[in-house]
Amino acid sequence: MELRIAGTGGQGLLLAGKILADALMAGGRHVAQSQTYEPTSRGGYCNADLVVADDAIDYPLATALDVLVLLDRLAVRASWPLLKPGALVIADTRLCPELPAGEVRALQLPLTRTAIELGSERVANIVALGALVALTGLCDRDVLAHKVRVEAPRSLVHLNVDAFAAGTRLAGEAVTAG
Repeated sequence: MELRIAGTGGQGLLLAGKILADALMAGGRHVAQSQTYEPTSRGGYCNADLVVADDAIDYPLATALDVLVLLDRLAVRASWPLLKPGALVIADTRLCPELPAGEVRALQLPLTRTAIELGSERVANIVALGALVALTGLCDRDVLAHKVRVEAPRSLVHLNVDAFAAGTRLAGEAVTAG
């Protein structure tokens, strides 16, 4: 499975990729992680890619995405051509209001709005992780929640835990509604 978490610098995408990779490896999966980012610290294109397998990975870079998480419209152009037919796209409703046509399963979720309602837009990456694991079953939710607690800055642990739970709820609501 190949997946990308994409948006702009400053959204915590690389951290989200690391947390997810750690949870997958804790569950016995093989993971190759790579990232791309522009030289600006905030606002430039950024993504975290993961290639996940049960056995050894023969090529470590994502070339055909099964899952794409979009936290900013800036990432659409760079990521959309890599989608496999039938891929799952989880896109933020506020920052990615329009998506190109394609043979994908696109879900638009209020990731950043949910993070803002929790108290900080900075946890939209963790809201997205909660939605991702709930929609894909890619790894054990409890293991991923533990990795979120371990990796979150101490002063923001509760906010990140709440963000993860909110993301799983959003995914459940989307599945029920759809």
